[in-house]
Amino acid sequence: MALSAITTAAITTSRHSILSHSPSLSNLTLFITTHRLHYHYRHSRKLITTTMATPSPEHKTTAPYGSWHSPITSDVVSGASKGLGGTAVDSHGRLFWLESRPTEAGRSVIVKGDKDENKEAFDVTPKEFSVRTVAQEYGGGAFSISGDTVVFSNYKDQRLYKQSTDSKDSAPVPLTPDYGGPLVSYADGVFDTSLNRFITVMEDRRESSLDAITSIVSIELGGNTIQEPKVLVGGNDFYAFPRLDASGKRLAWIEWSHPNMPWDKSQLWVGYISDTGDVYKRVCVAGGDSAIVESPTEPKWSDEGELFFITDRKSGFWNLHRWVESDNTVAPVYSLEAEFARPLWVFGMNSYEIIKEQNNLIACTYRQKGRSYLAIVDKNKSTLSVLESPFTDLMNITSGVKCLYVEGASGVHPMSIAKVSLDEQASKVVDFKIVWSSSPTISEYKSYFSSPEFIEFPTEVPGEVAYAYYYPPTNPIYQASQDEKPPLLLKSHGGPTAETRGILNLNVQFWTSRGWAFVDVNYGGSTGYGRAFRERLLERWGIVDVNDCCSCAQFLVDSGKADGERLCITGGSAGGYTTLAALAFKKTFKAGASLYGVADLKLLKEETHKFESRYMDNLVGGEKEFFERSPINFVDQFSCPIILFQGLEDKVVPPDQARKIYQALKAKGLPVALVEYEGEQHGFRKAENIKFTLEQQMVFFARLVGHFKVADEIVPIKIDNFD
Repeated sequence: MALSAITTAAITTSRHSILSHSPSLSNLTLFITTHRLHYHYRHSRKLITTTMATPSPEHKTTAPYGSWHSPITSDVVSGASKGLGGTAVDSHGRLFWLESRPTEAGRSVIVKGDKDENKEAFDVTPKEFSVRTVAQEYGGGAFSISGDTVVFSNYKDQRLYKQSTDSKDSAPVPLTPDYGGPLVSYADGVFDTSLNRFITVMEDRRESSLDAITSIVSIELGGNTIQEPKVLVGGNDFYAFPRLDASGKRLAWIEWSHPNMPWDKSQLWVGYISDTGDVYKRVCVAGGDSAIVESPTEPKWSDEGELFFITDRKSGFWNLHRWVESDNTVAPVYSLEAEFARPLWVFGMNSYEIIKEQNNLIACTYRQKGRSYLAIVDKNKSTLSVLESPFTDLMNITSGVKCLYVEGASGVHPMSIAKVSLDEQASKVVDFKIVWSSSPTISEYKSYFSSPEFIEFPTEVPGEVAYAYYYPPTNPIYQASQDEKPPLLLKSHGGPTAETRGILNLNVQFWTSRGWAFVDVNYGGSTGYGRAFRERLLERWGIVDVNDCCSCAQFLVDSGKADGERLCITGGSAGGYTTLAALAFKKTFKAGASLYGVADLKLLKEETHKFESRYMDNLVGGEKEFFERSPINFVDQFSCPIILFQGLEDKVVPPDQARKIYQALKAKGLPVALVEYEGEQHGFRKAENIKFTLEQQMVFFARLVGHFKVADEIVPIKIDNFD
């Protein structure tokens, strides 16, 4: 239940939540939405032109927390940030990236940079296409480039297409059959140039959408007729990372089976390929020994044919390893109590690269105590050297010509791509240049930015701590009176096997610039802190996460950083479950917002997609625990207002979850509202949906908990049992 964003269609607001139950509801909804969009455009322009000058502290306006004006409007938030879906470099050294655009209904487009970085990049993807796969629902690995050819997944029909990257007018050509709808998806593919084919993960939902068949297949790139994909590897529940060596004779891949998730237990295999392209022999490299608990990931071949990968055997931290083929053993490359990989929620992750100019060196990223580092590992000497970088959060790395392209961010940088040039020995950075930014105009709001403070707080378990990023209220124009403490919005991240990161995010700055304190929690069970921390949640989901969120909020109250009477909680997906569970089983928070959250664990297990259908077996336990941890079964214990947001095409957390808890809370007499979006799946991608959700959360909390009037002109939706 990782928090993801899915392409959406038009917004509609639930009949349960709009201002009235008018027969002409749809017209009313459209009118209100359209009016608000135009109004806030004018309003935000006015704010920007009148509040950008920063007064001295003694001349600040004193106003209650939460009521401050801010130029970081919901329009700015929803329209400013583009998503990044991966990078690649072609044979000429030109950079390509996949960006999703909220202003184009979340359409994802491959963009080609020019060799001359001062020249404008251009879209490779034609307007009628959107590059996205829904394999395992969360997608990733939607395109791959070799030479002057790109192969990509098209969102609408989920077919693979081949396209030349040389011309702006090149038309995509389908490679896979038309099955009459988006019933078969592909992800994480690589080119097999020796046999002129494409090797990729295939997810086949033709027989069952809840029990898809996953395999590794080959797809012919030549010829005039479209052929059925040829299965190379199959029989297990899940596959990822098919990676071919330079000779085309060995294929590495990751596989795992129910009830495990890939970060629990997985296996790394190598298959030997015959002259006809079949896998004729297989060897299990890692994960096959029942005495060793590990989850190998990200296999990669060097040009010399040596296989590297990342696993967490023995130490419990994802570290770099190599395969010794002669005796089928595994050897560590470099050991550190840090995470060199991330959980496999999406396909196509690339946390390290073997430097082509010096093949004894590996460029990598690792995560330690809430911060990312860029480093060079010498695989022969087993040494690690940290490189200087302004990014404190790093994701994927792609090798360029005598450079690296790094996806990263920090407390002052939004998600960006940087070109990192190294010296001849690859020992230090000689140039660091941001070549793409998710929010290129964000710097005009710099004086309003709240910097994340990494905090460590005690949990309910003696001697144990958890972590969070705290953002204090920040606005150059306003201050609150000295005797007032700010309202706090605590965010519980999705997953739950995931990690929140302290980066510049306008969704957070929207709150802090209006006078809210904001805290993003990495509760026990989060990634980034090793297997032991990750496994705190096993059989205790709904307990550890809830307790840690409550402990964090109380820690901030005790530290004088938040008002204990104005604590609110929000979260999406698994974070929405933690929100509902915290409100049902604890009394710490005074209101909450659940975005496509889970209310009924048993129902979720029955209805969710295959990838996560057994996830909860390890997180929750047996039938008794499923009942006792489900907020829907304890409506009588809820005592505060809740607002719910749900996409009507969500296959991960189906709409019944939100509707059931809404009806139960409404019947109990609690203030509650439900907003449903047509065309939305698991996450909101369309700009107006992001905007509406953000605004309605804020005005909901302000009206019921905050005791202040928001500065923005927002038409509030109807709150049942309140309006």
